[in-house]
Amino acid sequence: MKQENVALNNIPVGALGLIPMPGTEELGEEINHHLVRWRNEEEDDDYNHSFVGYHRDNYILKVATPRFGSGEGKGLLKESARGYDIFLLCDVTNHSLTYKMCGQENHMSPDDHFQNLKRIIAALGGKAHRITVIMPFLYEGRQHKRTTRESLDCALALQELVNMGVENIITFDAHDPRVQNAIPLSGFETVTPAYQFIKGLLAAVPDLQIDSDHMMIISPDEGGTNRAVYLANVLGLDIGMFYKRRDYSTIVNGSNPIVAHEFLGSSLEGKDVIIIDDMISSGDSMFDVAKELKKRNANRIFVATTFGLFTNGLEKFDKAYEEGLITKIMTTNLVYQSPELLSREWYINCDMSKYIAFLVDKLNNDSSISDLLNPYDKIQALVNNYKER
Repeated sequence: MKQENVALNNIPVGALGLIPMPGTEELGEEINHHLVRWRNEEEDDDYNHSFVGYHRDNYILKVATPRFGSGEGKGLLKESARGYDIFLLCDVTNHSLTYKMCGQENHMSPDDHFQNLKRIIAALGGKAHRITVIMPFLYEGRQHKRTTRESLDCALALQELVNMGVENIITFDAHDPRVQNAIPLSGFETVTPAYQFIKGLLAAVPDLQIDSDHMMIISPDEGGTNRAVYLANVLGLDIGMFYKRRDYSTIVNGSNPIVAHEFLGSSLEGKDVIIIDDMISSGDSMFDVAKELKKRNANRIFVATTFGLFTNGLEKFDKAYEEGLITKIMTTNLVYQSPELLSREWYINCDMSKYIAFLVDKLNNDSSISDLLNPYDKIQALVNNYKER
């Protein structure tokens, strides 16, 4: 199906080149598939026929990041990118990849992925016309502010990319969007996949009653209030919020431990609840919030988070589902998803490939992406169709 509501009236910035870094090949292939199909559908139009390379069978450029026996690596560009409008896709959380170091097998860390990204940018050698980095999980996004004598890793990483020639950085649900102040003269966009969450939930659950008498949006902490307020306003629902009471006298695993979750909001009696957050790491905070909601007689609990890291495994989530604590968990395919996760009955996978393809297509054509950043009308149409059915 051809793109909807995408006005492409400008001359492309350059020949489109998509580079999925190691660990993002599957998502990159899906994005490439959308781009090829859409642009082939335009072959009967006069638009951009004169632009060499606009219609191609594949927009992916081949790269490699081999390692020496010592563990040192390098970036290798296997074809020319001179004059290209390059879009680099990087998942810094993909722990499934490994490399050999002195005969030992190591799993790649976020630091390894970020270093590989810089290697490929360096391999481009200033020959690309423009470079855009699409990094869904912002590298070191949780190390975004200084509270004691500590590093500001996220700000340093952003400045490093810009200094290497990156013009635009696109991320999703940045832990703190204010980190863009580190690069005030460069493009920085942070996106919340609200439409994909609603689409996934409505497709999986056929009996939702979307009104303030039967449903509520919950923010698990004060930091996520903005995304909860947006979704509640779009759906016409009430909002509730938890704030985390912490013990600031101690530090455990790099942060102050949570003492209690305090709730602010109206009655939850018999209501379905959507908890919306940026990520699930171990899941402990989310379980604490779900238990507090059940104490207040909430009905079904749905969890929507952009990134499902599941750092401590899936067993706790299986148990929570069996006990009725959690009904469904939605995360996106912006980060690595294990086969075990995709097989779970409680899991809803929200595909982001088409949305990223829209972003790439419009940016390559130097068009505004404002309509993509605010999906209000699309969510309204989706909910109205669901209610009519």
